[in-house]
Amino acid sequence: MATMAKLQYTADTSEEALEVQLGCLRRMSSRERIQQTCAMSRRVRNMAMDAIRRRHPNLSDAEVQLMFIELTYGKSLADDVRRWSAERAS
Repeated sequence: MATMAKLQYTADTSEEALEVQLGCLRRMSSRERIQQTCAMSRRVRNMAMDAIRRRHPNLSDAEVQLMFIELTYGKSLADDVRRWSAERAS
């Protein structure tokens, strides 16, 4: 099973390390797993926003967020958010 799981998870983790990781996950409650998932998601989102800021240092926080939305969810949604923000500001 470890070999199959390794292929599904990552190519740069040893089978022994993967087994330890999976054991830790199995011992967590559902609540703990959800908390860990949300924390990892926040970290990845923050890393993406930081990368956008490095590439575009002149953008405001709002513009960084809009670029993140565009890159992640598409131009159509980003344009909808832009319009909504403009209407809200009026």
